[in-house]
Amino acid sequence: MSNQSNLSRFGSLLIRVLGGFEVEVDGSRKVVPTNVARTLAYLAITGRAQTRHAVAGTLWGDSSEARASASLRTALWRSRLILGDCIESCGSHLLLSDSVEVDLRSFEERSRRLLDGEARLQSLDCDPRCLSSDLLPGWDEEWLLFERERLHQLRVHALEAMSRRLALIGDTAKAVDAGLAAVAADPLRETAQHVLIGAYLLEGNVSEARRQFESYRDLLWESIRLEPSEQLRYLIGPSLRAS
Repeated sequence: MSNQSNLSRFGSLLIRVLGGFEVEVDGSRKVVPTNVARTLAYLAITGRAQTRHAVAGTLWGDSSEARASASLRTALWRSRLILGDCIESCGSHLLLSDSVEVDLRSFEERSRRLLDGEARLQSLDCDPRCLSSDLLPGWDEEWLLFERERLHQLRVHALEAMSRRLALIGDTAKAVDAGLAAVAADPLRETAQHVLIGAYLLEGNVSEARRQFESYRDLLWESIRLEPSEQLRYLIGPSLRAS
């Protein structure tokens, strides 16, 4: 029996790693053991083939090499029993089957479309809620630190791009919404503040722009003893540059 036919026998498979971990089979949630969940999450987030040694060492690094390898074999066996051949073995490498959907892939594709100024946007690309979920909140895994930071940077850049693109087409209300989401994701980030203040100004809300600037100025000083850049001060006019 091929991998594809065995996986089809268990139904369509979706792995969610944003906002929490879930496995869905044909739209219904499937509970899996912790060792299976950790293995699926690692392969879903890294998004490429990984050596068995790397998977075992990352997920069971506090065990001996032999014990880590045994733990991985058990996880793979249980995964195959519950979900079919969703994890493919290619020699010494493991990867998710191409037919397995991962919500993180949609997040990354949407973000890259926003960042590509010439890409045609889809209907949900300008909804900040589609970029709002954290990566496996509550999971205490050292390997997730880099992935969370990578995702955070991608998210804020995408939200900033969303606000700018909405502002360019005159949809100032949604531009403000995206700017607010960018600021909420990283309040000390000046480029996020810049797009939000710019969106306020574009819709004629000078008072909101000034209030946002003053709030950011106070936060920046209280947090790291810095002042906003001259570029940000210039954005909202001579009155602030002279203050």
